[in-house]
Amino acid sequence: MAHHAERPQLDWNVVVSVHEDGFKPARRLLAEFGQIAATDYHNVLVMQVDDPRRFAEQMRERVAAEPGILNDISRLAPAEQTFAFGDAASFEERARERILRLCPRLAGKSFHVRMHRRGFKHRISSHEEERRFGAALLAALHAAGTPGSLQFDDPDAIVVVETVGQRAGVSLWSREELERYPFLRLD
Repeated sequence: MAHHAERPQLDWNVVVSVHEDGFKPARRLLAEFGQIAATDYHNVLVMQVDDPRRFAEQMRERVAAEPGILNDISRLAPAEQTFAFGDAASFEERARERILRLCPRLAGKSFHVRMHRRGFKHRISSHEEERRFGAALLAALHAAGTPGSLQFDDPDAIVVVETVGQRAGVSLWSREELERYPFLRLD
């Protein structure tokens, strides 16, 4: 599979899913906001932006002015923390470490973990990782004396883990941010 080596390697901090036939228009639009690269995964682009949260706000403003741009973009997933991993064990360790950094922002809140995996099929189970990371957060919050709770309907926050090949991103989005940025489409 020589084409893997030809793909540009981008230290992304945003994953973009595009609708069928939306690849070129989405790429044109998003190039205004940062570096963008194709991936080996169907209808998935990655981006490197200066500030993922500022990018979300810029996209909110752009969508408000031109709602039709979402005809090409299925979802955007800016990541606060990113990392590379070599195998399932290093993924688990590095993701857990970064997820636990979110504890202060989850103190006393309801939340759940959502994972979107591209690559590592049969080696990393999104559902298992969501459960594992949720349990780790609950234990850490309890140990800190600021217990949280898992909630799937209208939680205070969602912790998101995105993988594209051997790179992953982690972020936390509050209920208010999820309402403000509907293009995140995390669940």
